[in-house]
Amino acid sequence: MGKIAFVFPGQGAQKVGMAKDVYDALPQAAELFKTADEVLGFSISELAFEGPEEQLKQTANTQPALLTASIALFEALKSKNITPDYVAGHSLGEYSALVAANALDFDQAVAIVRARGQYMEQAVPSGQGAMAAVLGAEREPLAALCAEISATGHAVELANVNCPGQIVVSGSVEGVNAVAARVKEIGGKRAIMLEVSGPFHSSLMKSAADQLSERLQTVSFRDATVPVVANVTAKTVTQGSDIQALLVEQVYSPVLWEDSVRFLIHEGVDTFIEIGPGNVLTGLIKKIDKNVRLINISSLESIEALQVEV
Repeated sequence: MGKIAFVFPGQGAQKVGMAKDVYDALPQAAELFKTADEVLGFSISELAFEGPEEQLKQTANTQPALLTASIALFEALKSKNITPDYVAGHSLGEYSALVAANALDFDQAVAIVRARGQYMEQAVPSGQGAMAAVLGAEREPLAALCAEISATGHAVELANVNCPGQIVVSGSVEGVNAVAARVKEIGGKRAIMLEVSGPFHSSLMKSAADQLSERLQTVSFRDATVPVVANVTAKTVTQGSDIQALLVEQVYSPVLWEDSVRFLIHEGVDTFIEIGPGNVLTGLIKKIDKNVRLINISSLESIEALQVEV
């Protein structure tokens, strides 16, 4: 019998109306949204369910809304009595994974990711940072190109190593544009500029990481009851103190998603259950290894349709 990993999406997966069906059907899901509203001091529920989309897309709103929707779906999935052997999340999704692994209380997680989003938005003045998805390039040549451009004073780095042929770069607008202009030199196909409010997962986020570090000093992390595969190392972490340190590093370090998935497969995982709106991670995992079983939990219907043969 193969092992199961629960995986949670990050920013970009949000959509207006997410988890509303679960909220309507399950008291414990409704309770989560109510808790989030109380912790944040405004109705993140209303924003998640009704929008407007422009407001939901703002990083400081997206992060708590997406975390709450993902954990509501996770709570609903508990009715199927499926236990994961591992959990992981993409960037912001790592916080959902930590709640699922009992390392962090939900109410604390909501407050942290709201603050994290604010720190990330404030770290670099608007219009000075950018991110782009580079398609078709290999990791090493792309990293070398980023280093060459950064050496000219325009910072740009690998931010998300998502799957073969899809790597996101992040940094100054000049740096990212320079990479985009030169991807074909290193065998890449093209670069697509991303709609983001800052150069996430780059060294330009150091000030956000420092603020987050201070904020996390006030939170008590427990040891995880399920091993969590960390974005920064693509290896498991269970100790509360290690989890805390890695979350700070994660803000300015690349998300090693492809490496994390390969690690899980190497550890015997053959079923990945994506829990959260959309199916971004399912798509990435399919490109990493098409032989694994992929299950998408993004609605009440998808939970009800799930056969408990896992």
